[in-house]
Amino acid sequence: MALPKAPAPAAMGRVSRSHDPEGVKRNILEVATAEFAANGFSGARVDEIAALTRTSKRMIYYYFNSKKGLYLAVLENAYRNIREVEAGLDLDSLDPETAMRALVGYTFDYQNAHPEFVRLVMIENIHEAVHLRSSKAIHGLNVRIIDTLKRIIARGQHAGSFRKGLDPIDLHLTISALAFFNISNKATFSAIFNVDMASMKALAIRRAQVVDVVMRYVLS
Repeated sequence: MALPKAPAPAAMGRVSRSHDPEGVKRNILEVATAEFAANGFSGARVDEIAALTRTSKRMIYYYFNSKKGLYLAVLENAYRNIREVEAGLDLDSLDPETAMRALVGYTFDYQNAHPEFVRLVMIENIHEAVHLRSSKAIHGLNVRIIDTLKRIIARGQHAGSFRKGLDPIDLHLTISALAFFNISNKATFSAIFNVDMASMKALAIRRAQVVDVVMRYVLS
């Protein structure tokens, strides 16, 4: 099954390798993210990534060792980005119900705004997570969201507003799945039922439904 075509990366200006190595790496990761999201691991070409970054294939291998190393860095960076924004939501300062609603809404909004993240997750699932399993960073990056949910659940249960028996990993799976489908299956669902899932009205309705479904599940 062909993956949806990812947006083409914007044209990149020349970056000084000698004076800004971190900038070069960020530039490579940005372009590589679009390339892997559009073409998958097998279809992506390091030559194409090098051309779009205006750096060299040799420099890409210098920083990332191999195509697999670059792809893994892209995956880790994709998860790092979503987790870092989550960390900035300051959910611990909100009451548990408001915090849960904010987290669910954020997840829906982030995945809708970053379809490349959804595509990368789809691609890695096709590969049975073989690349992620070799990552030393991925667990540490994603344990943050489970810890966040643990705290929200505990506060909600202490307040008597959340039901007992909530598992943070199961809840994270439910939230992710509800937000994920709107992007991963947008093309097929729209074609089958002749609906515009990308309209502002449709997104607002769907977002409200996702938040409502999760809250009906967690509230006592």
